[in-house]
Amino acid sequence: MQGSILTASAGCPFHPKQVAPCAGSLSAIPGPTKLPLLGNLLDILCKGGLKRQHEILAGYHKQFGKIFRLKLGSFDSVHIGAPCLLEALYREEGNYPQRLEIKPWKAYRDYRDEAYGLLILEGKEWQRVRSAFQKKLMKPTEVMKLDTKINEVLVDLMQRMDALSDEKGRIHDLYCELNKWSLESICLVLYDKRFGLLEPNIGDEAMNFIKAIKTMMSTFGMMMVTPVELHKSLNTKIWKDHTQAWDDIFETAKSLIDRRLKKDSAKATDDFLCAIYADSKLSKKEMYAAITEMQIGAVETTANSLLWAIFNISRNPRVQDKLLEEIHRALCPDQIPSADDLKNMPYLKACLKESMRISPSVPFTTRTLDKETRLGEYLLPKGTVLTINSHALGSNEDSFDDWSHFKPDRWLKEKSNINPFAHVPFGIGKRMCIGRRLAELQLQLTLCWLVRKYRIVATDDDPVETIHSGTLVPCREIPVAFHKRESEGKGNDNLVESHQKRA
Repeated sequence: MQGSILTASAGCPFHPKQVAPCAGSLSAIPGPTKLPLLGNLLDILCKGGLKRQHEILAGYHKQFGKIFRLKLGSFDSVHIGAPCLLEALYREEGNYPQRLEIKPWKAYRDYRDEAYGLLILEGKEWQRVRSAFQKKLMKPTEVMKLDTKINEVLVDLMQRMDALSDEKGRIHDLYCELNKWSLESICLVLYDKRFGLLEPNIGDEAMNFIKAIKTMMSTFGMMMVTPVELHKSLNTKIWKDHTQAWDDIFETAKSLIDRRLKKDSAKATDDFLCAIYADSKLSKKEMYAAITEMQIGAVETTANSLLWAIFNISRNPRVQDKLLEEIHRALCPDQIPSADDLKNMPYLKACLKESMRISPSVPFTTRTLDKETRLGEYLLPKGTVLTINSHALGSNEDSFDDWSHFKPDRWLKEKSNINPFAHVPFGIGKRMCIGRRLAELQLQLTLCWLVRKYRIVATDDDPVETIHSGTLVPCREIPVAFHKRESEGKGNDNLVESHQKRA
């Protein structure tokens, strides 16, 4: 089969080391020395294990160049960390781009006879299900209508933070609170239901759902690099924990979806979930699978992105002052921020963009080649798994001057020379994260509320290392405190009261 020719641009970062004479085949791609059966797994384990893999893989890019090959047990992949290669890959994307097969998830769905969601489906079936959600989730005017519900939850988040703050403004286990905020928001959007996660006493249903998501995320990684069939046949602890977590997740999601569809079936077009179900030809089973995966993404990645934004803002007080000035220009003292108001806050958006560059929630995404493809200097066969390293892309000096410094202004330059493929926090192309616009709206509104009400301060200046656990999480609680702004205190209290009256 004739391969597609992809050519790298001249200014491509991560210039590779000298290419071997037999360059061209998959076996010629450089990479660390592999051991029988284990591949490079032992090397990864010796350098810190899977929890440090994002740092190890970025190191391999510096050692081997813009492209290298890695084998972890049975998992063989080619890693790309240069905008030119990513752009070339995007240009060659077909109608149904493939992602890496998430075998543990598929194994569970087959085991319990559940449908596949958007993260698992491929081909025309994937396109059919995605199309059912695209109008509501990818159209800006549709997503903007959700700002009232997002603000409703933010009122409670502000009150919750005030209640939890100690005398110095510190909040114990802030990440947990942000996960609650994220789940509360997405459930209100999807089901028009409040879980009460930001109340003093939280129900078991909601907490069990959050715990189940964390268990599922922490157990599927090992089964990606070791045969999931072996775990299943031996009924290992990892398989049992993974299965139980999915059981709990599906039980909660099914109950909520059934309740919502039954309650508002008569006025489907006025409701987010009911409108999707009424306008599409999706079965209940397909709705369960797609919505469940959407919730998982909303809870973990959105909360994680906000956590890192808070951290990066706390370490850069001048940035925070400039952001507050922009918010004051865009909003009156007692004005509730809307999706429309965000159009006048480019610096706020730049702050979030810069935070996601320097502290990406998801350090890498994948593609599986659906045809023989020439990528740069190498001819890759159909079925090759590509790992797109967003962590390496965002930390490359050739793409970002002073890459380790938090500089939101870099995104506001009129003649910015940043390659758009150097920053892909939501993925690229047709398989870009379908919840991107909703996540951005949540993050933008929340950061606006937070900076308006609090001065976010760093309580120490020691480094905060990251650990890979499905998403990149801090190795310790982030050292921040929230100090109420004296000039903003009364205005924010009025803001909360005003929104509560409207609700």
